[in-house]
Amino acid sequence: MRIGRAAPLGPAGVLSAIDKQKVDGPVAAGPLGLDGDEQGDPKHHGGPHKALHAYALAHMPLWAAELPERADRFRPGAFGENLVVAGATEADFCLGDHWRIGTALAEISQARQPCWKLNLRFDLPDMARRVQETGRSGWYFRVIGPGIIAAGDRGTLVERPHPGWSLSRVSHLLYHDRMNRSALEELAALPGLPESWQRLVDARLASGQTENWSRRIETPKT
Repeated sequence: MRIGRAAPLGPAGVLSAIDKQKVDGPVAAGPLGLDGDEQGDPKHHGGPHKALHAYALAHMPLWAAELPERADRFRPGAFGENLVVAGATEADFCLGDHWRIGTALAEISQARQPCWKLNLRFDLPDMARRVQETGRSGWYFRVIGPGIIAAGDRGTLVERPHPGWSLSRVSHLLYHDRMNRSALEELAALPGLPESWQRLVDARLASGQTENWSRRIETPKT
């Protein structure tokens, strides 16, 4: 388990709390996340739909093998995650899942949509795009039952209302099978879909086009 404080990142010193540090003791988890955790850009990070960010430990050796010159960077906390998840990936979690983690009850709200701060984090101009294309994005939880979480806690699945909507399927739809209308309509109808995702899906269905990703994944010119 990890938390971070907002600090300058990259040559331009943009504010980010992506550098999460390990916490060994118990930490309270509430609707806005872990006590002591911060976000550098509250407009796009954090909030009730992004209270906890989780990332699969299994992805780290894959990144290290693909980017050997940066292999030492791929360790727990590399992607700004609060929860380092062992033994499972996006294929093992579904939208709307309820998980008991410690004494907290958390609901999977969305897969992470990678942004350009990953480019700065790894000093690689296309890192956000790589994360998007591979589907190794991580995911977010809402905290629907506040409680205490500690390093080493095991997650227990409480409820899975949408077993057909694994996070891997969501990623494939958003970034590869992008204009599959029947799947988009099914996704749009899921209860609990974050408002930003609802707008995204509705816009694709209305326009017949994929939204422009450049502002999200390309590092701004300074």
